[in-house]
Amino acid sequence: MERYSGEVVIIGGGLAGIVAALDLLEAGKHVVLLDRDEAEKFGGLARESFGGIFIVGSREQRLAGIKDSPELALRDWLSFGEIAADEVWPRRWAEAYVYRCHPDVSLWLRARGIGFFPVPHWVERGLDVPGNSVPRFHMVWGTGQALALQLIRRLEAHRNRALLDLRFGHRAEALLTENGRVTGCRGVTEQGAIPFEARGEHIIVAAGGQNGGDLSRARAHWHRDWNHPPDVLLNGSHRFADGRLHAAVAAAGGTLTHLDRMWNYAAGVHHYRPRKPNHGLSLVPPRSALWLNWRGERIMPPLLTGFDTRHLVSAICSQERQYSWQLLNRAIAVKELAVSGAEHNPSVRDKKVFGFLRELLFGNTWLVNTLTQHCEDIVTADALPELVAKMNRLQGDDAVNLDVVSATVQKFDAQVALGAKGCSDEQLKRIVQLRQWRGDKIRTCNFQPILDPNAGPLMAIREFIISRKSLGGIQTDLGSRALDGTGGPIPGLYATGEAAGFGGGGMHGLRALEGSFLGGCVLTARIAADTIIHGG
Repeated sequence: MERYSGEVVIIGGGLAGIVAALDLLEAGKHVVLLDRDEAEKFGGLARESFGGIFIVGSREQRLAGIKDSPELALRDWLSFGEIAADEVWPRRWAEAYVYRCHPDVSLWLRARGIGFFPVPHWVERGLDVPGNSVPRFHMVWGTGQALALQLIRRLEAHRNRALLDLRFGHRAEALLTENGRVTGCRGVTEQGAIPFEARGEHIIVAAGGQNGGDLSRARAHWHRDWNHPPDVLLNGSHRFADGRLHAAVAAAGGTLTHLDRMWNYAAGVHHYRPRKPNHGLSLVPPRSALWLNWRGERIMPPLLTGFDTRHLVSAICSQERQYSWQLLNRAIAVKELAVSGAEHNPSVRDKKVFGFLRELLFGNTWLVNTLTQHCEDIVTADALPELVAKMNRLQGDDAVNLDVVSATVQKFDAQVALGAKGCSDEQLKRIVQLRQWRGDKIRTCNFQPILDPNAGPLMAIREFIISRKSLGGIQTDLGSRALDGTGGPIPGLYATGEAAGFGGGGMHGLRALEGSFLGGCVLTARIAADTIIHGG
């Protein structure tokens, strides 16, 4: 039995765990930080992410002439999340986030060497339900990798580094309690299964979500709006996000809420170099592509990314078969196709300014070539009959009808030919709307026909639902203290980041305004540390 002790034990070495450790070290606290993964992967899913953060009232917004306020952001948040009046803690955390994300997240990160792109992105604008009124998605220069590594460097170089006991390969499995107080955790090492105990006055659960590492949990809590779980469900979360610590908190008397609320994506493809079971890549779907169902019929109303991610998932899950196709050509792919995360954005990840500018101006040829050569879910052809034949061959049936696809594409291209003022197609009208914002204009084609002989070859992408983030989790108060069944705090126990549904057990409601995941990790971790430092 290995034994560790400190004033604070942090379970999880993702962004929330790192941020909490930094603030606690700054206050001179002795910290034990346990992480299941290897030292080389310190930083968790944040390290693999694209690195977008939701910020209200930023310098970038002001320079771009964007007028924003916490009051406006809160109105958008509560509307988009459809957070009910009786959802007390989600509403309180939503309010806390919009008012505190600038001073306690943005400025805190900037002071620690984190920079952002000059132009915020405008995502989750809302469709049937109003979303972001203004652009608020601030991308970290260097992606989530730079975010994680910079904070890790600060941790390793901290003047109080001697107070940090950092243990990798340690899987916490249960919480220890004495006289009603949580006093530690026990578990085993990933290598050798050596048992251990870690004890402290305060225990912070920062172990991530509950759906990614064990897709059976995502299936078990599948939201009723989404019919039934699809036959093929890809994993876009961390391999250790398996809900183990959620169960441990529940066993210690903690409350779990909104476990059926998930932030999944509709455009997942199989990773061509999988590192975990069902490993998927989350595509940023091309806006000028036609989104078709499993039969090759256009899904109506037309699906388009940037407005309501949850709606996209709902539309696919309402189909008889819960996968879809996107039909496009190489010109559209080079201009618009992207993959979320650091791995497939090397120019941004490695801070190569000229490479990034070249991709903005001329398209991402490297990415398109890589995916078309290696991803099993992408087929290409010079003509539509050959493409449809390859789509059917890939799926192993004859579900996609050539005549239907041909008529659909020709009708769409006829609308494209009418131009912005003459078209009546809802997808094209929304593309016109998107191109009004310069952050979208440079990454969106200007009315590109699909059957353009100079824009080929044609492409079809088979896309599946991909599990990404848990919007529900451990219920917490505004001090990040885990709450019991009576609504009171459990002495000694805190929850942060995705483990806490990014605050309160579900501060986003049904939908997230994007960027509030990494931001939620930072804010909840800082609040937990502050509560501990000041006697919580």
